[in-house]
Amino acid sequence: MHLPCGIANTMGSVDDVRIAMIGHKRYGSREGGVEVVVTELARRMAALGHEVTCYDRSGSDVMTGDAVQTIERVVDGVRVVPVRTIDKKGLAALSSSYFATLAAIKDRPDVIHYHAEGPCVPLPLAKLAGVNTVATIHGLDWQRAKWGRLASAYIKMGERAAATKADALIVLSEANRAYFRQTYGREAVFIPNGVGDKAARAADSIKARWGLDKGSYLLYLGRLVPEKRPELLIEAFKKLETNKRLVIAGGGSDTSEFEKKLHVLAEGDTRILFTGFVSEEPLEELYSNAYAYVLPSDVEGMPMSLLEAMAHGRCCVTSDVPECADVLAGAGLTFKKGDAADLRRVLRDALADSAMASRLGIAARERVNTTYDWDSVVKRTLALYEGEAR
Repeated sequence: MHLPCGIANTMGSVDDVRIAMIGHKRYGSREGGVEVVVTELARRMAALGHEVTCYDRSGSDVMTGDAVQTIERVVDGVRVVPVRTIDKKGLAALSSSYFATLAAIKDRPDVIHYHAEGPCVPLPLAKLAGVNTVATIHGLDWQRAKWGRLASAYIKMGERAAATKADALIVLSEANRAYFRQTYGREAVFIPNGVGDKAARAADSIKARWGLDKGSYLLYLGRLVPEKRPELLIEAFKKLETNKRLVIAGGGSDTSEFEKKLHVLAEGDTRILFTGFVSEEPLEELYSNAYAYVLPSDVEGMPMSLLEAMAHGRCCVTSDVPECADVLAGAGLTFKKGDAADLRRVLRDALADSAMASRLGIAARERVNTTYDWDSVVKRTLALYEGEAR
C-alpha cells in the first residue's frame, strides 16, 4: 500500500529521514505508554542514522511535580525541543501539540509522526503546510472515563483529523483497525508496540522501602484513572482470603479526587499498599517479584505495562477487552470487564495454584519474545514512512 500523498516519492531514501515526533509529554519519561513508545522509536531510529526531533511539553511533570528542562538538547542522539505549554488542567496537551506543530512545520521534517488522538487536532495545519503526516492511535481516548464532555469532543476532533487527513494511520490493535474501517472507511496499518528483554531482579530496594518479598504481592501498575478500574481491583481484593499484599503503583493524571477515593476505599485493609509513581530500579523490581500482575481496565490501547509484565515472566490477569485479551492470546487469565466478582474468582484461582501461575508466566514471556519486538516495530514504521505497509 502506498501513501496517498506519495511519501515515498517526496522523502528520498529511507537512509536519511528527518522525523518529528509529537504527542508525548517528554522524551525519556515513563509517565505512560505513549512516552515509552515515542522514546523507543526515537532513540532506535536515531541510532540507525535518521534525524529525529521530539517536541516536549514544558511545565511540571504530571506524576512527580518536578520542573522539567526547558532548553533544547540532544539525548541518545535525539534532538529534544521543549515547546510552549499552558500548564493548566485541560490545556497542556492542547497547547503543546499546537505549538509543537508550528515548530515542526518551521523545521520542515520529512514526516511529522503524531501520537494519540488529542494531539492530532492540529495535524491539518501540517498538511496545509505541505508536510507529510503519520498518526498512531494508541487507543480511543475519547472513551476514557476521566474526560468530560468538552474534552471528549476535542479528542474526537483529533481522531477525525487523523482518520481523514493523515497520510498514514497506525493502530495498536485489530479492534481499533476495525473501528476506523467501520467509522471512517479508513484503512489503518496494525503495528503493535514492542518490549525489550527483562532480566530478573532481586527484591532489594522494594524490600527495604515497603517490606515486599518475591511472590508476596499482586501488582497493579499504571495511572490511577477511572478507566483503568483500580477501584474494581481493590473491591475484589478486599474480599479475598490471602496473606499476599496488593501493591497499587502509579500516580494520578488530572484525577486527584479519584486517587483520594481509592485511598478511602482501601482504608481498613493493611494488605493494600500505595507506592505512588515508581521508575527505574524499584519499577523493575516490582515487576520482577510480583506473584501476578493485574490490569482491570475498561479501555486500553495496547498497554505497555502488560507487555513489560509479560516480559518479566509474570502471571498476568486482565479484563477481557480485546486490546488486552489479544495481547495475552491465552498466555494469561482474563475476567469479564467491570465484574468485580469474576475478577475475585480469577484471582482466587491464580492464588490457589502457584504451578499454574508459574506456567502462565513462562508462556507470557515466550509470547512477547516472539511477537513484540522493537526492531520489527521500527522497521515497519520506517517502511510506512517510505510508503510501504509491511
